[in-house]
Amino acid sequence: MSRRLALCALLLLVAVGACSTGSSTAGSTSGRISVVAAEDFWGSIAAQLGGDRVDLKSLITNPDTDPHDYEPTPADARAIATAGYVISNGLGYDAWIDKLLAANPANGRTTLNIGDRLGLKVGDNPHRWYSPGDVQTVIDQITADYKQLRPADAAYFDQQRAIFETTALGPYKAVIAEIKARFTGTPIGASESIVTPLAAALGLRVVTPETFLDAISEGSDPSAADKALVDQQLATKAIKVLVFNAQNATPDVQRLVDLARANGIAVTTVTETLTPQGATFQDWQTRQLQELEAALSTATGT
Repeated sequence: MSRRLALCALLLLVAVGACSTGSSTAGSTSGRISVVAAEDFWGSIAAQLGGDRVDLKSLITNPDTDPHDYEPTPADARAIATAGYVISNGLGYDAWIDKLLAANPANGRTTLNIGDRLGLKVGDNPHRWYSPGDVQTVIDQITADYKQLRPADAAYFDQQRAIFETTALGPYKAVIAEIKARFTGTPIGASESIVTPLAAALGLRVVTPETFLDAISEGSDPSAADKALVDQQLATKAIKVLVFNAQNATPDVQRLVDLARANGIAVTTVTETLTPQGATFQDWQTRQLQELEAALSTATGT
């Protein structure tokens, strides 16, 4: 069965169930807010901000899953149908969740489409969890939504945000500041556009053609001209470090990685979802940043 037919069948099944019971009402479990996040990186943040006042389920948690091509399950549809709060990335990254929401209307449910909240549109870089500034905006919005959903717990949610921002995110913020202070302006290469928001925040200069990055991210074939330019950048060591998404090792990407290593260029990785599975957002991001900092330090001798 094709992906489209499978999704249509799932939506029909859910819609029939909804019609048999009438419009559902978003509820809570044991007095806690029932929260569903499309992806685990946003789910990790939302869970920590909610503490013991939320029950959270992330739909995509397997590091081997491509969120672009994810096929939701009946269990996912049921979770959406009963959720009081649903968080999606938006920007075309997880369009399947919009269909689940439409098929499962619920009274009192709050939704957060992060792309919409950031004022972005489909076609803009969807990897907003790699932008520290956007992460802060999402933290603020989730906290505000929790407080609106449970006004009596407003002080608790403010406390959770303060702890998360200062303690949990402390090492993450520190390594970002260190990289920016030490390596601003350093040229790097990347395998796809997932690296772009982070590089901008770190002050690093991505010299890989944007058209090449977008092609890999979108699953299309880069142009011959872009491939030739990227090869030249590696051969002449125009970049200090190559950063690639280890969860999208296409033949073009693997060739890039092999060529970088053959030319003595440091290679470091990022992943699209939490790695290892079950890691917290801050531990995952901090580890990747520390590996990047070490690679930059070795490559520049500083």
